[in-house]
Amino acid sequence: MKALLLVLLAEVCLASLVPEKEKNPQYWRNQAQQTLKIALKLQQLNTNVAKNIILFLGDGMGVSTVTAARILKGQLQNMKGEESLLEMDKFPYVALSKTYNTNAQVPDSAGTATAYLCGVKANEGTVGVSAAVTRAQCNTTAGNEVTSVLKWAKGAGKSVGIVTTTRVNHATPSAAYAHSVNRDWYSDNEMPPEAIQQGCKDIAQQLFDNIPDIEVIMGGGRKYMFPKNTSDVEYRDDDKYRGTRLDGKNLIDVWRDKKPKDKNAQYVWNRSDLLSLNLMEVDFLLGLFEPMDMMYELDRNVQTDPSLTEMVQVAIKILQRNPRGFFLLVEGGRIDHGHHEGKAKHALYETVEMDRAIGQAGGMTSLEDTLTVVTADHSHVFTFGGYTPRGNPIFGLAPMHSDVDKMPFTSILYGNGPGYKIVAGERENVSAVDYAHANYQAQSAVPLRQETHGGEDVAIFAKGPMAHLLHGVHEQNYIPHVMAYAACIGQNTDHCRSGAHHSIVGPLPFLSTLASVILLKFLF
Repeated sequence: MKALLLVLLAEVCLASLVPEKEKNPQYWRNQAQQTLKIALKLQQLNTNVAKNIILFLGDGMGVSTVTAARILKGQLQNMKGEESLLEMDKFPYVALSKTYNTNAQVPDSAGTATAYLCGVKANEGTVGVSAAVTRAQCNTTAGNEVTSVLKWAKGAGKSVGIVTTTRVNHATPSAAYAHSVNRDWYSDNEMPPEAIQQGCKDIAQQLFDNIPDIEVIMGGGRKYMFPKNTSDVEYRDDDKYRGTRLDGKNLIDVWRDKKPKDKNAQYVWNRSDLLSLNLMEVDFLLGLFEPMDMMYELDRNVQTDPSLTEMVQVAIKILQRNPRGFFLLVEGGRIDHGHHEGKAKHALYETVEMDRAIGQAGGMTSLEDTLTVVTADHSHVFTFGGYTPRGNPIFGLAPMHSDVDKMPFTSILYGNGPGYKIVAGERENVSAVDYAHANYQAQSAVPLRQETHGGEDVAIFAKGPMAHLLHGVHEQNYIPHVMAYAACIGQNTDHCRSGAHHSIVGPLPFLSTLASVILLKFLF
């Protein structure tokens, strides 16, 4: 009898989790019909020329991270979470990207950045160079450099920008401008003497040498710009944030000196200075808000450090003054760091913040002339499961105990990482710890100091001109070729010169196909 009562009670509890409107079949039918109407409209392809291109890169933002962040976003809005939508979820075209490096099944952020920015797959640990190089061997660099979609855009007269929550010379942004056989050569301090003697330049130096007229650069990485032992402007007494450069250069001065005298170049290192700028008068902006990576969003000092959304807003306001348009790379780079540390709460809040920035960009641009692509470089061994009921807190416990060790477990887990803990010969009892804390390290199956990347495909979300070209399962290096084709930049511009790429909304696929058949009959 007692068991029957417990079963009935459980059924009542589960029934109460279902929103009242969802009990009506007509709710789901109406929702599906509305989605169908939107899908039918997509038959009218947007074949405009993309005046602007925005690439949002969620570093480490695998599909499981996207789903968990969607639930978190909804729960932060006092919803159950599962039914909510991220901004990227609203994009009409979705594809999958194969992330492997030329020499790695499970990739790193450098080789992948070379793929989705330069259009060429590459070896792990290298940026802006082909797979013909050998990592950390400077003398294999020459002749194997590959250029990025940012450089192609600049060559076409567009304004360009880089915004990141990591160091501006970290793996993702560096592939936009640098050619380095080692992603870790942040400054000359991190380079072996023979590499310097052979003529290789550190990545910070390349940021200001290779493409000196990048209009907007924002992120972290101050310490790599100043001579060794120079005190940081914000953390004057902290030795680990002192300058690193062995060549004695102040790269902020180098950056300023390269700007034309009639242009207004502004360097800022804090949020208040950034937000006080008259953006209509700023031609070049360099914002370095931390000595290394920027703080996690949950730890951010809102007085001194801008959010990713604020940086994106500033960047677009400056870049969109160019009548020829712009290319902007935006990286939510610390999603990856949160996962590596096993701190899922940081990773997911970073994802939600990047999604907020996507919404901000969408509100400042038009679908008619702006191609926006959201993707990731790779995934992580992050998962959530455990038959959790509807609306279960995303950082909460699964509804049952393990039927093996009889202890509770969180829904979020990692395949490997620093969360592996044995207490008195058993798996740690999570009910005895604050598993909702931002720095809680979720349990992992295998002990590692740092959790690893995952090797599965990642999503590509796209909207705007030619977004429909991102439509299936693609090699990761295909992405910049689509962006270049849409914007008529880079090597593949024949369709622009011939007039085949119209600045109007294109015909229905059937009519387009019919026209092609008629044309072929006429020609042959």
